Amino acid sequence: MKLPVVGKLLKPLPLLGLAGLVLVVAAFFYWKTDRRSPEERYRLMTVEQGDVTQTVSANGTLNPVTLVNVGTQVSGRVRILHADFNDHVQKDQILAELDDSLLAAQARQSEANVLSAAAALDLARANEQRMRTLFAQEYVSRQELDQAVQALKAAQAQLRQAQAQFDKDRANLGYAIIRSPVSGVVVDRQVDVGQTVAASFQTPTLFKIAQDLSKMQIDSAFAEADIGNIRVGQPVRFTVDAFPDRSFQGQVKQIRLNPTTTSNVVTYNVVVSVDNPEQILLPGMTAYVNIAVARRENVLLVPNAALRYRPEEKVEEKKASASSAPGGMLTGMSPRVAPPPPPTSGGARNGNRREAANSSGNKGTVYVLRDKQVLPVAVSLGITDNRNTEVTGGELKAGDRVLVGDNPVGTSAASGGTLRMRAF
Repeated sequence: MKLPVVGKLLKPLPLLGLAGLVLVVAAFFYWKTDRRSPEERYRLMTVEQGDVTQTVSANGTLNPVTLVNVGTQVSGRVRILHADFNDHVQKDQILAELDDSLLAAQARQSEANVLSAAAALDLARANEQRMRTLFAQEYVSRQELDQAVQALKAAQAQLRQAQAQFDKDRANLGYAIIRSPVSGVVVDRQVDVGQTVAASFQTPTLFKIAQDLSKMQIDSAFAEADIGNIRVGQPVRFTVDAFPDRSFQGQVKQIRLNPTTTSNVVTYNVVVSVDNPEQILLPGMTAYVNIAVARRENVLLVPNAALRYRPEEKVEEKKASASSAPGGMLTGMSPRVAPPPPPTSGGARNGNRREAANSSGNKGTVYVLRDKQVLPVAVSLGITDNRNTEVTGGELKAGDRVLVGDNPVGTSAASGGTLRMRAF
């Protein structure tokens, strides 16, 4: 009866042995990891002197400086087109003609009304002269003379009214011929032969003419956080998708005061003037605009990755600091990371643009490897180019190696060695 009980007790032994083996392997790798030197545990960069330029960026659209929408003031069917896409046209050149049958008939009717009013005026003038003669001979009363004078004046007014209507109808007849108001290039044609355009409520657009494609402008939307650093006349660099390997130059022409609010985000239109002598920049292209708002030369630079990185503090390190071992570390444990200084109030602002600074006055903390020990160093920060940040104060100096990340377990010292920082 005792043998089955013993068998049941022996069945869990293989599982316990496997669990013990896993614990041993995990402890070995943990011991091996913590025994690595700081050069092996962390990725490092060297702090250097260099130049840094802070820029603000936005997307915009290339547009002609002067884009004229050519419409029509009268309704009608398009009879002839004299211009098409990309055609160069001169001022007053005929672009299209509308069917003018109804307009011509209206003009002829108005002309006939003018002739009728002129005949009525001649009759009223003769009656007025006759009444004056009869009144002088006392054959008619004063009232009859006054009526003849009033009829003459009414006939004169009717003639002027008929003449004005004739002038209007004749002008509308002339509007059936669409002419270019400026010299330029046709960038858009929105009608075809046979299409009827109606100008009853608003003027329909038939053509769009760019006056001069050698002078362009970029309409860009900059956030309100950046608009305070932008000034008229600042140089601008931008790229377009059509020429990704080429950079173009421009200049801030205008900061328009009319804000646009989208999803509680306020933006302002910054107009950038662009010379386009080769005319390779086309209307409607998307431009990626960068405006340099500040520049510092030969200053101490720290990588932004070092300002973001924080070494993880181990529980064993806390125990080691409380033990009596020399230096506050147990033999075989990882190098002690000194605690950072008290945090300042505020956090990072605007993502990459001000990730190195906080709202308490552009302060930050980096971790430096000195004498095999990782030490936190508080620094005062200046401008940033989203890769490196200017150091304006603190105990950081050129040649210090700062922590920018962790090396994976098993990475050799050669593969996780010091990285050189590139300054801009």
